[in-house]
Amino acid sequence: MDTMRDRLAPTLTRLLQEDPRVAVVLAEIGKDGFADALRQYPDRVINVGIREQLLVGAAAGMALTGLRPVVHTFASFLVERPFEQVKLDFGYQGVGAVLVSAAASYDWPAGGYTHMAPGDVALLDTLDGWTVHVPGHPDEAETLLRHAVAAGDDTVYVRLSLQSNAQARQVDGERFLTVREGRSGVVVAVGPLLDAVLEATEGLDATVLYATTVRPFDGEALRRATRAGGTDVVLVEPYLAGTSTAAANDALADVPHRVLGLGVGRAELRRYGTVEQHTAAHGLDAASLRQRISGFFQQGAAGS
Repeated sequence: MDTMRDRLAPTLTRLLQEDPRVAVVLAEIGKDGFADALRQYPDRVINVGIREQLLVGAAAGMALTGLRPVVHTFASFLVERPFEQVKLDFGYQGVGAVLVSAAASYDWPAGGYTHMAPGDVALLDTLDGWTVHVPGHPDEAETLLRHAVAAGDDTVYVRLSLQSNAQARQVDGERFLTVREGRSGVVVAVGPLLDAVLEATEGLDATVLYATTVRPFDGEALRRATRAGGTDVVLVEPYLAGTSTAAANDALADVPHRVLGLGVGRAELRRYGTVEQHTAAHGLDAASLRQRISGFFQQGAAGS
């Protein structure tokens, strides 16, 4: 099966053909996939070289002219390194773009911590008005990328990963999907962690919601699920643990509830290893998730 990133260049090339507003801005990484597009649309496909601040600034300048720029590189180079430009060049100037990242939290462990960005979504949470898509399958990535490009002049972040669920779901770029229903608690599985969550909760009397658009946070879906499935909520996110706990707490502010945020830990892992080893080290494999989720629900039942 191809990866989410494999879909990026073909999808954007088609969008360049379909919409004269669409532009693509690169910083060397990923340029080979756009070789044909660079030749066909030299005025709308720009490679700025290894200059991440310029990457964002150039995209914002293109947006000021009325274009819809799509900006792509690794997450650590797209959100973290040029964050001041992201904050000022888009937010302060009131223009939008689509930022599409690769490498996620630890997709390339051999690259070390400079190529990991578990804090990217939390960092964007400090800014106003961003939409954040976290697809869990290449088909979903293509769907959500098209939603992002079509979103007027909004600022949108699309977080691609090598990790993927076995099958795609019918995502709409807005709402959480109910994948399983239960009564002992609610688990929100984000993007590529759905399969692990489904395995971890097999046999548990729990509702599982699937989230691929995490900002805006679908508070109504969570409220609806807790009315039938109990007010113990576990968030399982493929980035920094606890990133969405405030959003969940806000959604449930009028009812007594408990929230557990699971995700990538704050401690820096200084051994390169493999993706699977990092997943296990952060407790995001199915066995670890089952232990942590069931323990949380049992604790809530004992205290009720």
